[in-house]
Parts: sequence; structure tokens; C-alpha cells
Amino acid sequence: MAVPQIINTLTTKRNEIEAHIAELRRQLALAERDLSSVTAVLALYELSPTSQTRFPAYAHLNRLFAYGEMFGLCKAAIEAAGKPLTTREIALAVIHAKGWDEADRMLRKAVAYRLIQSLTRAATQGRIADAGRRKNVRVWALPPSNGVTSRTSSS
Repeated sequence: MAVPQIINTLTTKRNEIEAHIAELRRQLALAERDLSSVTAVLALYELSPTSQTRFPAYAHLNRLFAYGEMFGLCKAAIEAAGKPLTTREIALAVIHAKGWDEADRMLRKAVAYRLIQSLTRAATQGRIADAGRRKNVRVWALPPSNGVTSRTSSS
């Protein structure tokens, strides 16, 4: 028995509405994160009568990591994965290790930029290997262990 056209039309319309609701929920979640970011910035600029400075002090990402901690977290993430990781994957692992909000896009981007600086410097020192690119994102790997632990000087 054939399904009446009205049933097909209503089923299609229901699917469209469900998809639209899902998209609206995604946009709402994004808007809520944006609102929390704007609220946090506004809190930085709120001046109280007891405030001595006109502008608040800024928290730098560097100050949130102890000396060498970021590279240690990167190395631990690559070791735990057992394979080379992209900068984005390492940034997510670092954020997870620190217990921060993994859904915060701006935090992920800031950590990734800081990681690029740190890992590039470590690669020039031979502490980590640049494994190329995957989908236009740098891939990092542990350096090959060939028994050499330090640079040797020739005389």
C-alpha cells in the first residue's frame, strides 16, 4: 500500500524542523560562550571605588604555566597518544591536562599559538621533531632516539 503524499510531506517537514532546531541549539551554545567571554572582559574593566589603577592588569598565558610545563605537557600528550599529533590536538590535550574549558575556542586558539612558539623552539633544539603537515596543520612527533643525548663539538 502506498503512503499518502501528505504523510511524506509531513515527514519531510518534521525532519527539516528537527534539523533547524539542532542548528539553533548549536548557535545558542556558541552565543552563550561568546556572552561569557564578553562578560569576563567587562569584569576586567569594571572599576571599583577602591581601585587604584585605571586599567586592570592582564593575565598572560605564559604566566599560567610553570617554566617548562607546557613542553612537558606536549611531550606527555604525544607519548600518551603513541603517534604524532597536530598542534590542535596537542592544544586540546594541554587544556584537558590543566582542567580548563575544552569547548572555549579562543582559549584553544591562544594555547595553540603559544604551543607553536614553544614547539618550534624545541624543534630547533632537537627536543621534538617536526613531522610535517596534516590538513595544513603542523604535526609534531617525539625525536628519534638514536642514543645521542647532546650536541657534540668537533675540534
